Amino acid sequence: MSANKQFDAIKAKLALPAIGAPMFIVSTPKLVIAQCKAGVIGSFPALNARPAEALDEWLTEIKTALADHDATGPVQVSAPFAVNQIVHRSNDRLQHDLEVCVKHQVPIVITSLGAREEVFEAVHSYGGLVFHDIINNKFAKKAIEKGADGLIAVAAGAGGHAGTLSPFALVQEIREWFDGPLLLSGCIARGESILAAEAMGADAGYIGSAFIATEEANANDTYKQGIVDGTMADIVYSSYFSGVHGNYHAASIRNAGMDPAALPDGDISKMNFASSTETTAKAWKDIWGCGQGIGAIDRVQSAGDYVAELVSEYSAAKSRLAG
Repeated sequence: MSANKQFDAIKAKLALPAIGAPMFIVSTPKLVIAQCKAGVIGSFPALNARPAEALDEWLTEIKTALADHDATGPVQVSAPFAVNQIVHRSNDRLQHDLEVCVKHQVPIVITSLGAREEVFEAVHSYGGLVFHDIINNKFAKKAIEKGADGLIAVAAGAGGHAGTLSPFALVQEIREWFDGPLLLSGCIARGESILAAEAMGADAGYIGSAFIATEEANANDTYKQGIVDGTMADIVYSSYFSGVHGNYHAASIRNAGMDPAALPDGDISKMNFASSTETTAKAWKDIWGCGQGIGAIDRVQSAGDYVAELVSEYSAAKSRLAG
């Protein structure tokens, strides 16, 4: 079955075409299960499961919870889930985590910070899909050439490691040569934004920051309130914290004793995703990663209630256009 047909079959089970993006520290089984039960694809970074042995336990927990949910005959069957693999060479857990994903036949694997053929082949061995996140057309072509099934276009304003390109330009140029599954990331926090992504040529919206302000997110109350209170004016784009440019909340930078307007450049050669280091974890725990779309979030609520809002907004936007 082609990747398009596989993803179409997945989308047919969703409440709306959306994926909850994997967020370092924030995304755990509790949030993933809530997202999937609500009808959107939930995901988490494999590195969130610490120690490495916990990944097997997390996947078992997620699969069991979703199977139990579906056994009750709900109106909304659970969506599939995804696991994010950081493919950067410093990730000394990659082989272990990939083997666990193959064991559990994870439906969708999201790869970041490098496209590696052996990773794609491992997921394809059991029929899984691989989506690779990219920030420009050059990286998109490399990922597809190496065997990725689909792309996640990380456009300007997205939370975490984001690009700087307009979503209109990025999707447009990718669609000139690629007709496979394409997801769009960057300031998508409302239902009408998901519809807009589809109108531009994407197959689904990719939502991260908004899910930080949910009850199930593994973030402290101050972080969640920062999402609720913040606007796009609070977002700082910097390479200082990980060596790769990303978007962060200015309030957390000030709380850490730094000036958001005077951050030095980071050193990409020191980017490290090794299991033995706590540097990256500390940065993402104390410094809040989030995107420019947080102005749309006005309260903390359950992931299920938030998805229900998205569904209502998406439907209303469709009706407005039809009218």
